[in-house]
Amino acid sequence: MAISGPLKLFYVFITLALASNVSSSKKFDELFQSSWASDHLIYEGELLKLKLDNYSGAGFASKSKYMYGKTTAHIKLVEGDSAGTVTAFYMSSDGPSHHEFDFEFLGNTTGEPYLVQTNIYIDGVGNREQRMDLWFDPTADFHSYSILYNQRQVVFMVDETPIRVHKQRDGVPFPKDQAMGVYSSIWNADDWATQGGRVKTDWSHAPFVTTYREVEIDGCECATSEDLKRCSGSTVEKKGNWWDEPVMAELSVHQSHQLMWVRANHLVYDYCADGGRFPVLPPECKRRRG
Repeated sequence: MAISGPLKLFYVFITLALASNVSSSKKFDELFQSSWASDHLIYEGELLKLKLDNYSGAGFASKSKYMYGKTTAHIKLVEGDSAGTVTAFYMSSDGPSHHEFDFEFLGNTTGEPYLVQTNIYIDGVGNREQRMDLWFDPTADFHSYSILYNQRQVVFMVDETPIRVHKQRDGVPFPKDQAMGVYSSIWNADDWATQGGRVKTDWSHAPFVTTYREVEIDGCECATSEDLKRCSGSTVEKKGNWWDEPVMAELSVHQSHQLMWVRANHLVYDYCADGGRFPVLPPECKRRRG
């Protein structure tokens, strides 16, 4: 069945894919498909697992693209020694001048904390990395990782706590006018992921498995150029899209306090503070509060 118009509160319950046979698996199949190494994408009871071994990683992608909205993945990361591995959850448009919003979970040796790297590409230009540790063990249970995107801001959230904000401001590059797909994958990146590539993947611990409980997409679906205009413009048809409401144009006072707490206690790298890479401060780093 084709899906058109705003996709409101449509939950993709990956968890039910096997438990209810064909009818429930269609919920995943309607919105997502394996993007590579389908034999490493495994349903196990109520869970979906992506597996990395010394033959391949794996990934999946949404069939549709969206302009503004929110996507959330409930993930339990690779347990034990995950050094060299990267699990990614991200949104991206197509082409060399693409926009992209990345969560990248950088594995580590047993007992060391996972680092979460976020990055933003605008018109094909990235190099906006931030890294932080987390206030919980992301391998012990499922946690939610969300990207909220509207005409005024891009917000990365962990368990609904904002950890990064990129705001629309004069003179600052901001992603717009490109519909974006939703993706997730696991792969080997031991040339850079763990301690700058000094710690390599120990394949004796393979397979490395990232587990998903559910993935949610709540956004304006774009199947045609007219959809893109409707989703990105200020039209009558857009009324009712909660992400376009004025209250969503900035963080609440409580969210702003959460963001300040996260940055003060868990931020370990910020490209805006890296004078070696950026002798001239990028425009979005000036007068920035997150």
